[in-house]
Amino acid sequence: MDSILFEATLYLVAMVVAVPLSVRLGLGSVLGYLVAGIALAPILRQTGADPHDLQHVAEFGVVMMLFLIGLELNPKGLWEMRHKLIGQGGAQIVLSTVVIGGGALALGLTWQQSLAVGLIFALSSTAIVLQTLTEKNLLRTTGGRSAFSVLLTQDIAVIPMLALMPLLATVPTASFTEDGSILRTSAEQADTGLSLVAGLPAWAVTLITLAAVGAVIAGGRYLTRPLFQFIHMARLREMYTAVALVIVVGIAFLMVLVGLSPALGAFVAGVVLANSEFKHELEANIEPFKGLLLGLFFISVGASIHFAVLWSNLLPILGITLAVMVSKGLILYAIGRGFGLRGRDEWLFTLSLAQAGEFGFVLISFAMAQAVLPQRIADILLLVVALSMLLTPLFFILYEFLSSRTKDADEGDRPEEDEIDAPEEIIIAGTGRFGQVVNRMLQLAGFKTVVLDADLSTIQLLRRFGIHGYFGDPTRPELLHAAGIDHAKVLVVAMDGKEDVVKLVRYARNRRPDLHIVARAYDRVHTYELYQAGANDIVREMFDSSLRAGRYVLENMGLTQYEAHEMETAFYHHDRQTLRELAELWQPGTPLSENEDYVARARELNNTLETALATKVNEAELPVPVEEDDTDTGGPAPGVA
Repeated sequence: MDSILFEATLYLVAMVVAVPLSVRLGLGSVLGYLVAGIALAPILRQTGADPHDLQHVAEFGVVMMLFLIGLELNPKGLWEMRHKLIGQGGAQIVLSTVVIGGGALALGLTWQQSLAVGLIFALSSTAIVLQTLTEKNLLRTTGGRSAFSVLLTQDIAVIPMLALMPLLATVPTASFTEDGSILRTSAEQADTGLSLVAGLPAWAVTLITLAAVGAVIAGGRYLTRPLFQFIHMARLREMYTAVALVIVVGIAFLMVLVGLSPALGAFVAGVVLANSEFKHELEANIEPFKGLLLGLFFISVGASIHFAVLWSNLLPILGITLAVMVSKGLILYAIGRGFGLRGRDEWLFTLSLAQAGEFGFVLISFAMAQAVLPQRIADILLLVVALSMLLTPLFFILYEFLSSRTKDADEGDRPEEDEIDAPEEIIIAGTGRFGQVVNRMLQLAGFKTVVLDADLSTIQLLRRFGIHGYFGDPTRPELLHAAGIDHAKVLVVAMDGKEDVVKLVRYARNRRPDLHIVARAYDRVHTYELYQAGANDIVREMFDSSLRAGRYVLENMGLTQYEAHEMETAFYHHDRQTLRELAELWQPGTPLSENEDYVARARELNNTLETALATKVNEAELPVPVEEDDTDTGGPAPGVA
């Protein structure tokens, strides 16, 4: 117990001292963690502590980070990224494996060992890169998104790499001890631990693996809501944190049982829960643990550097490290140029991914256990991975130096978001043509508003005309809190991006169940999405103008203004009722034409509309127009713009 407390004190003190100094010097937090680990290494060895023991626990920081990344995505977003995942990510893995593996082959390794080395160094550090990109607000840039796509592809590729590694094992000759018993290999001596697939045939392993992934997907989709409802009865804040940890740790353990990467399992679970109403609750509860465990992981990386081996092989190890990083950098530079990256985006893409990654430690240990790599080579490779990760923050400093001298014609210098100094009771997110009209009307009525928009040119234009707005991304929770979301009475969501509008409405509704939300919808399906997200009033951007245009046509066809107005009013009220009923039948992800209940009800409501309009016409003693249309292909419902 005393030793555990002593080690915990050492880690926390090193973290508290080194990281703020590193950030203050502009070196970033990751380098501070690594330096703290290096400084702690001699003390830990004197006390008999093993940094690798901490590393196994701290790896949950990587697992939690990928879970949070998955929460920010959804299957549709992954499908939209498929070209980058397959193109940029696939090309980087294949080319890096071939080039680095070829170099290892030239140094005298066998082709099996060379292929293993190539696969190990093809991976980059998801933990370091994403942490640094987030700290420096580079994740939303074109280069940052491209780097994220490659990292995501690499994390997915870890599974086939682990599956391939046993096939590269060289068959050792049998050795015997003095008493005549067989001397077991390191792979045979390895601790197998708990496993659901140990000793099973390949087909059984495949079935159990698929069942585990299916269980994660089904559990995230169908069990999360009952679980949170059950926990809600306790009305204890710490229970929500416990549930979030159970989800992440439990999924990681299940993946380990079937021989898969726990990080990938957590990522899949995050994607499944990306559209859940509990998304932001999970994110808020996991974030503190993720940051602390990632910090401990970086410290353990720094502490695990064996300087005795390093000093005895200093020049070869440094040479291999630089060769790996330069080779990967040249490959990344060529891929970035091939995919249209230029200027600072290309430098960011190249320099951020040139290192080896934390999964390299896993693959090296696994390759050694499977008799693919001998202990001597594995020790050198571990040092190369650690040194490349240690050099990565310096590469980001190099990027900042290069980007300060690079002008991007299409991007320019993006200023910092504005600080909101006067929160109001009305927040307008998005101030294009739609939001401007709403804002002007409210101000003329004497109400003050907080206007947010991510387009700097629009904010600057408004300020020239005396209308004050704030520059920033309205979907960011911290910006909404600064704007007064916790005390506002009305939120008007008038942004252009459909997904961003739904995301903001869902977050605001979860944060403030009593907040009145007025949202602009692009079309009917978007209206259904906003209805499920919790918007109170949904305004289709073309609907009211279409009604007015239809009324003008009726007036010019002989109806009086009163008669045309009555027809317009009847159509409007019926459409609102229709839209609400159909919204209850709408199923996300199912095409309207394949939703039988939706199609049947739409046809019934269409007949009801004809009856309602005919009644209005008869009341005005006008002839009833007849349309022969008894088909419904699942297109826009009547009156839905």
